[in-house]
Amino acid sequence: MTTAKKEPKKFLNDPSNAVDEYISGLLLQYPNKLRKLANHRVVVHPSFAASTSSKPDHPNLRRVSILSGGGSGHEPSHAGYVGSNMLSGAILGDIFASPPVSSILAAIRAVTVPTSSGGKGCLLVVKNYTGDRLNFGMAREIARERHGLDVSMCVVADDRSIPRSKGITGARGVAGTILVHKASGGAAGTGMDLDGVTRIARAVATRAGSMGVALDSVTVPGATTVNDRVPHGAMEVGLGIHGEAGARQCAMTTCDEIAKIVCAAIRDYGREEADGGSGVVVVPHYGPGDELLLMVNNLGGSSNFEMSLLARSIVLHLERNHGAVIKGCRVTRVLVGSYMTSFDMRGASATILPLTGWDEASEVLSYVDAETDAPAWTRVDVWTGDAARPSDEEIDEVVDDEATTTSASSSPPSPVLIDDFAGVARAVLRRCAGALIDAEPTLTRYDTIVGDGDCGITMERGAREVLRRLEGGALRVDHPSWLFSDLADAVSASMGGTSGILLELFFRKAATSLLSPSLASGIESGDLASAFREGVSAVSFYGGAREGSRTMLDALFPASAAIIAGGGSSSGADVSGAAAAARRGADATATMELAEAGRSNYLSSEVLMGTPDPGAVAVALVLEAMAQVIH
Repeated sequence: MTTAKKEPKKFLNDPSNAVDEYISGLLLQYPNKLRKLANHRVVVHPSFAASTSSKPDHPNLRRVSILSGGGSGHEPSHAGYVGSNMLSGAILGDIFASPPVSSILAAIRAVTVPTSSGGKGCLLVVKNYTGDRLNFGMAREIARERHGLDVSMCVVADDRSIPRSKGITGARGVAGTILVHKASGGAAGTGMDLDGVTRIARAVATRAGSMGVALDSVTVPGATTVNDRVPHGAMEVGLGIHGEAGARQCAMTTCDEIAKIVCAAIRDYGREEADGGSGVVVVPHYGPGDELLLMVNNLGGSSNFEMSLLARSIVLHLERNHGAVIKGCRVTRVLVGSYMTSFDMRGASATILPLTGWDEASEVLSYVDAETDAPAWTRVDVWTGDAARPSDEEIDEVVDDEATTTSASSSPPSPVLIDDFAGVARAVLRRCAGALIDAEPTLTRYDTIVGDGDCGITMERGAREVLRRLEGGALRVDHPSWLFSDLADAVSASMGGTSGILLELFFRKAATSLLSPSLASGIESGDLASAFREGVSAVSFYGGAREGSRTMLDALFPASAAIIAGGGSSSGADVSGAAAAARRGADATATMELAEAGRSNYLSSEVLMGTPDPGAVAVALVLEAMAQVIH
């Protein structure tokens, strides 16, 4: 039995107009930086348009123009790199298809001033795909023959998944192309001539190495089914940027293992160097002592979180696996983001460019670091590599000492005028913690229906931590302000989630309310009732909920009112009354059709009806346990 193919989901209008609509959207985003060339899918920087070159100071009379392009679907490439010290313009083809010769030629003419008029020519940066080589090459020849324009070309073939021995097509041009854009654009910005700019471009193109991995393949706009070539639990290694299959598939693995795979592929592919006249030899792409630039490129569908994890693993592998930083590689520039994508492909590629050991290295460094207003380029945060990264040194945490410790955690501000407060407190804590531990299954069942299912476990975790600290002598039960502060710490350390922070707020507010100068003569049971009320008010104020919101406040508010109404005496009737009020409030939540706060806020009345709020039930259970001790 065959399984029906899934239909892809993308934000689209008519797929046949998608490229034109993309350009239109791009121009809306950058009204001052980009212009479209009439009749063509070409985007140029307005200051590089040759149509205004009659002005003596036009920038095209002083610098080489740089053009690149290719099929659409790799955004922000290529139009995102149009700007100062990068591309003069970009030519966009259909999805994953080379742009036509006519558009490439039109772009060359749009940004290139003839040499006879003082222009310095144009460099075409072309990814190593047959269609791109043919179309850009033809446009170059026509520009030279018919229009007398000086045009050179640099072909980028940085993909390290294609063996040198595999046919005449050669390695593909992938994310390393962006570094060629940046270096050649920076060189052109200095006024360098066309031969010099071309030399810089080719130097970077021959030394940048890239390798990609993906968890899923790409589904292009307009496709009727999802491309599910990569099976569940697998990943593809050495894939291109057009959805073509990778070199191999293997089991999904960790970021650290992926780092080893891609780095080894780039290093061992190496680079060709002359061996003294008799031929060439292949030497490792990088090694100990090299300074490196690393680009970790999002292929479109990976989260920023995952990209940072991959970057970490790759940098650590490059630096640690080759010895200490002093002896090993130094990754002084780490670029992480979406540079050359494949629509929404869940994958990433790594590009490594050695920055030492070749003639143009120091020049290229300055060009890569040069400022640009190209929309998609993020300025590189450079680490010199001479010492440890400043970011490796943590900033010391501010910790308490005798000079900064408040009275809430040192000496009590006033005496406790409640008989055997410490003994009663110990008994109450044991009984209340036990009640929450026993109620875990019930609270979990309620929260599975009206929440996210963790209330019972969270309450049990907090209760066990309170018991552990009580039995270990870590709770200061001799003074209520101390005790409430310590309970807040215990809750903070163990519970987590919304209920944890709300209960921590309750105890902290109760603790600070007992520091009032008005209590200097002593703390009585009525003051504890007021502290309870202050804690409840803090939960409502910071949490935003109120009575009737279908939260724990539906038990806390009536309990607080009952305690205050009773004068806060130490009699069992007051605590019993508060417990009864809390139970009525908790039970009432089962008939509330709407929730104004918490996870229940997302649910319909049909789901909510009949199940009480687990937080409110927990409050009722605690007060009922207290009433069993205080009688």
